[in-house]
Amino acid sequence: VLGVLGELAALVGPGPGRPAAPRVLAERPDATLVRVGAVVAKAHAPDTDAVALAARLRVAAHPALTGILLPPVEPAAVRPLRGGRPATLWPYGTPIDPDVDELPWAAAGALLALLHAVDPAALGTGPLPAAGGPARAAETVAALRAAPGAGTPDERRAVERVLAGAPDLGSRRTLCHGDFHFGQLVTDPAHGGGLLLIDVDDLGLGDPAWDLARPAAWYAAGLVPEADWRRFLAGYGVAEPWPGWLDGPARALTAQLAARALLSSRPLTGEGAAFVDSCRRIEALS
Repeated sequence: VLGVLGELAALVGPGPGRPAAPRVLAERPDATLVRVGAVVAKAHAPDTDAVALAARLRVAAHPALTGILLPPVEPAAVRPLRGGRPATLWPYGTPIDPDVDELPWAAAGALLALLHAVDPAALGTGPLPAAGGPARAAETVAALRAAPGAGTPDERRAVERVLAGAPDLGSRRTLCHGDFHFGQLVTDPAHGGGLLLIDVDDLGLGDPAWDLARPAAWYAAGLVPEADWRRFLAGYGVAEPWPGWLDGPARALTAQLAARALLSSRPLTGEGAAFVDSCRRIEALS
């Protein structure tokens, strides 16, 4: 009986230039990725809404997203695995090296601006689900609340208060990635060699500020130099050093990243400690 890895490899099937042995790129509860030659098969989380995923897949395959999202392998379809998990097929894209001296901040901002400029109503792909950012932040902090041994009472209180005190979200609704960070960027020579966004699991309608919120949280925590942050904003088309519409989502993402750090590591790593300290500073200013 084939396991998930074997099923994913079988989905790709034989083809010219494809090695006999598949390569596992990731194996987590929420995603398993197997590469066979130039194709990547992805098993999505067991609780994935297959209907919503199919809608997201149609968007990724639409010509209006050419040069923005990595398109799925045709036919763009959700393929059920034997255990019920939905799977999708994608071309392999070369990830951005996180250790390079200069990440493509301006290009990343420009790519998000292109995504946000796409009119969802003009795609003709049917109703779209909500982008995943706000729900993930709330779920992560809820998980911290349900794990009383994670973090000190002061740390937990600061995270809770930052999420609760984040300003109300705006009414803007555009096409959003839903989980933007540099790990979601690849280059693909087959599609021009420029930057492309991957991972449509949280793609949908939402406030575009949420796509900028994670880099903003990193900047506010002192983990991103100001010059890089300004390049990112300039690429997006914003001249302000901290636009007001970004404040609420950035605070919520700070709380999410701090909660994740408290849930996963003790003692805190440098990055995790930076997000928890950010929550403490925000709490003190509130």
